[in-house]
Amino acid sequence: MKIIPAIDIINGACVRLEKGDYSKQKTYNSDPVAVAKSFEEVGVKHLHVVDLDGAKAQQVVNLETLSAICRATDLSVDFGGGVKTRDQVDLVLAAGASQVTGGSIAAKNKGEFKDWIDVYGTDKLILGADVLDHQIMVSGWQEASSLHIYDFLEYYDELGIQYVICTDISKDGMLAGPAFDLYEDLMRRFPSMQFIASGGVSCADDVKQLEVAGLYATIIGKAIYEGNITMDELAELC
Repeated sequence: MKIIPAIDIINGACVRLEKGDYSKQKTYNSDPVAVAKSFEEVGVKHLHVVDLDGAKAQQVVNLETLSAICRATDLSVDFGGGVKTRDQVDLVLAAGASQVTGGSIAAKNKGEFKDWIDVYGTDKLILGADVLDHQIMVSGWQEASSLHIYDFLEYYDELGIQYVICTDISKDGMLAGPAFDLYEDLMRRFPSMQFIASGGVSCADDVKQLEVAGLYATIIGKAIYEGNITMDELAELC
């Protein structure tokens, strides 16, 4: 299973939110590049970068930070947050990202995201499925869509999407454990999709349980920044 630390960016700094609430923001480090390099030094190969400013603004904001991370490391970076057009996808890939995550765009403008699939292929794209009570949330988790998670995934499964980051928003930033039941349900319903767990990881044992459950990868954020998973443990997990 792939281990993917997260760097969430607001005003150029590494932050974490609770359940996507921008009013419950904690800043951990003002230098995302240094954080990315520290991950690479312990054996991490993959990185999840979220432009939280971009998610709120509905356009990419922290492109230079992404570019700086990609120049300074050899990490395979997936990037999401505010990517809404093919021009912005091009900019993100040109900045060095290996993959682009589309969440709100995939829910609100299926035609646009289908166009991305046709142009870039499914290797370059990750579907962002941000869920609260089985409903897809959009716009930096600030709005509820009318889409049920099953219908959302079924549509993109038929289009051949391989990779899905599924975040249970009720778990995100709470250090209370991942949504094991949700992931097991989705993997059973959509066996051709590769699910990436996101939200709730509290310790190394959670990560090991996700691997046993059959997840393709897991994203780890606050557990690292709060020291619940030490850098030595992160090295062992990798």
